[in-house]
Amino acid sequence: MRVSESCAECLFNQQKNLTDDKDYLAEIKAIIDGRDEDDTAPYLVYRINSVYEGRFGKKASYKDVKRKYNDLVMSMEDDLRKKIESSEDPLFKALVFARIGNYIDFGAMNNVDENTFLVLFDDPKMRSEDEADIKSLFAQCETAKKFLLVADNCGEIVLDKLFLEQLVKKYPQLEVSVMVRGADVLNDVTLEDAEYVGLSKKYRIISNGNSAAGTIYHMLSDEARKAIDSAEIILAKGLGNYESMCKQGRHIFFSFLCKCELFTSRFNVPRLTGVFVEERVAD
Repeated sequence: MRVSESCAECLFNQQKNLTDDKDYLAEIKAIIDGRDEDDTAPYLVYRINSVYEGRFGKKASYKDVKRKYNDLVMSMEDDLRKKIESSEDPLFKALVFARIGNYIDFGAMNNVDENTFLVLFDDPKMRSEDEADIKSLFAQCETAKKFLLVADNCGEIVLDKLFLEQLVKKYPQLEVSVMVRGADVLNDVTLEDAEYVGLSKKYRIISNGNSAAGTIYHMLSDEARKAIDSAEIILAKGLGNYESMCKQGRHIFFSFLCKCELFTSRFNVPRLTGVFVEERVAD
């Protein structure tokens, strides 16, 4: 997904909010203004973070934040599982719940509010526009063998786990893998986080080999590239994965909440509206 002018301005303003160092801001402006046509926001953020850390050192760790939200959602896990399993369509319900978890995003959100997150569970639903793509996902799961979930945030990953439970229950032939970030970035999921929430006990966990807050193919580890190339079904969670994976000539399902003006305008929806979309190779 190409970086729009409004997105570029937002990226620069985020750095202005961190520091008034003129030399640093000039270097960041040069990166943003000199971006290639095919550069995505996650790639620019990766480059910006590298410059920032070279000048000022490592940013504050999100370790405590990640633990907080993993613990919060794990404390809800049994109750949510009961709601899922007692619903008319447990797999659909689990898919909706997993998308709600995309709210826990310390990159796209100026403020992550625990109460707002919890309230989203009061009215879980899918847009009518999403229904055909959801049906398409489930229909393809009937015959597929390799399913890849590209994970996004901590807390959200616990809800992804509940979704995968229902997925393999309905389609037991699926071999499920989960791709995570290769190093710490914001509150995104790493191997350590996947192990903490118990995901690694059931599914193959694949490191993408880098700290970009997205899935940038040319930066991926060999294992990660092979996983993407061989997967029959790919479900990518979150805005960073959408920005870096859409329009790449791959057949991918995307699931996320629209959390900034770029996405609310693109999909013509209010903020925090959930979107589920299938992008086919010919799209």
